[in-house]
Amino acid sequence: MKNNKIALSIIAIVASVAIVFSGCKKINEATELGGGLIPPIDNINTFETFLDIETDNLLFADTTKVYFNDDLALGHISNDPEFGVTHADAYFNISSSNYFTYPFINRDSVTIDSVILSLSYQGSYGDTNSFQTIRVFEIAQNAGFNDSTLYRYGNPDFLTTGPELGAKTFQIKKLSDSIQFIRKKDTSKLANVIRIPLDNQLGVRLKGYDTTNTANGGFRTDSIFKTLFRGLAIKSDNSGNALTYIASTDNIKTKLIVYFQVTKNGIKDTTSTEFYHLTGGQANIVKRTQGGGWDSYLTNGTANDDKIYLQGFPGSYASLKIPGLDTFSNAVIHRAEIVATPLRSTQDDIFVQPFGLFLDRINTTGDTASTFDIDMSLTNNFTAYTYDISSFGGLLKSDSTYRFNISRYVQNIITTRNTNYKLRLYSPIRAFVYSPGYKAINQVYVTDRVAYGRVVLAGGSYINPSKRMRLRLVYSKL
Repeated sequence: MKNNKIALSIIAIVASVAIVFSGCKKINEATELGGGLIPPIDNINTFETFLDIETDNLLFADTTKVYFNDDLALGHISNDPEFGVTHADAYFNISSSNYFTYPFINRDSVTIDSVILSLSYQGSYGDTNSFQTIRVFEIAQNAGFNDSTLYRYGNPDFLTTGPELGAKTFQIKKLSDSIQFIRKKDTSKLANVIRIPLDNQLGVRLKGYDTTNTANGGFRTDSIFKTLFRGLAIKSDNSGNALTYIASTDNIKTKLIVYFQVTKNGIKDTTSTEFYHLTGGQANIVKRTQGGGWDSYLTNGTANDDKIYLQGFPGSYASLKIPGLDTFSNAVIHRAEIVATPLRSTQDDIFVQPFGLFLDRINTTGDTASTFDIDMSLTNNFTAYTYDISSFGGLLKSDSTYRFNISRYVQNIITTRNTNYKLRLYSPIRAFVYSPGYKAINQVYVTDRVAYGRVVLAGGSYINPSKRMRLRLVYSKL
C-alpha cells in the first residue's frame, strides 16, 4: 500500500510537470517576443484560436524613387521559373573633384594611356555562377537627365549618344576575389571592384576642357562640365541570371580614372586623375516581365489565392482580409499575430527570400496606406521613420514563419468596432504610409536593395490548413 502511494505521488508530480511544461510551450510557441506577457492557455480563462485570412495577389504600381546613396542594381535574370525576367540598368553623372584647377597638369604635353571605369561591388542576388556583361555609354544631352530630379525605378530608359565606350564580362562570384593591380612601381590588390576599360577617346575629350568661363570650361564649374559630359549609362546584356549591386557614391572604389603621361619640369611622368559621382543625378531602371507562377496567380481572377507570390520591389503585393474580426465577441486580446508560412519553390536556393516583409493597411477608398502606430512603435530619426521590425514582424523567424504582431490594432476592432481594413503585405525599399499618430505621410525604411529576394507563401486557401496564412489570437473572455 505504501509503495502504491509513493508510485501514485511520483506519477502525479510527473504529470503536473508535463502539463506545466506543455502549457508554457504552447503559451510561447512561435511568439518569441513578449511571450512572458501572455497568460497560460488553459481553455478556461485564456483561449487560442485562428481566424481565416482571404488572400489575393495584386500588381504593385509603386512610384518609389532612387536616392543618392542607394545601391544601384545591374544585370539580367533570364530564368527565374517562379517569377519570370528582371532587367536592371544604371545611370549616374560624374564630376571633377577640384574645379578651377586643370587636372591634367600641362595640357600641351598630355598623352592618354588608358581610361578605366571602376565600380564598387556591394553584393548580388541570383545565380552567382552565371556570367554578366555590362556596357558603358554616354548619356545624351537631350536625354532629360539632370542632378535635381529623383527618378522612379520604373522611369523610361534615357537616351545615349555615340558608340559604346567600353564593356566588361565577369563571373559574379569572383568579384569578391582580390586581384593584383600594377601601375608604374606601385602594386596593390583590389577586391569587390568591377574595372571596365573605356575608349581612350573619352580621356582625350576630357583633357580638352579648360578652366575658362566659356562653353569649353568644363573644369571651371560643375554646371559647365555637365553641359559637356552629361554622365554614364551602364547597360546590361540580356544574358546571365543574377543582379549585381554597385555603390555609385563610394568614392574610394567608384570613379572614372584617366591614366596619362605628362611632361613636368622637363621630365615625362605617368600619373592619373579621377572623376566621381559627387552630386545628385542617378537613376536605376528596373523592369519586370511576369512569368511562372507569379504571372498565373496575378491573372487567375481568384478572390482567395492558395499561394502568395512576393518579390522585392518592384513587384506585387498580397491583399489580406480577415472577415472573422467583424463578428468576434468582445475579449481581452493578449496576442494577435498574422502567421505567414513560406513554401518551397523552384530554385529558392538561388533566388533567396527578401531581407524583410512589410505590413500596412489600406483605407476603404484604396488611396491611402496607414501604419499600425501603436504596434509598430514608429521612431523619427529626422530623415525617415523607423520601426522595430523584430518586434512588429517582417523577419523570418526560427520556426520558418513570418509573424506580424497587430494585437492592439485587433483589440480596437473588437472592442470599439473600429474599421476592419484590408491589409497589404509586400517587400518595399521604402514604404510611404500615413501615420494617424503623427498625422502625416511618413517614409519608413524596410530593405535597402531594389529587386532583391522573392518568396512564395501559403495563402488563405492553401490545401494544408496548418500552413495557411491565418490570424492567431490568444484572448480571454469578458
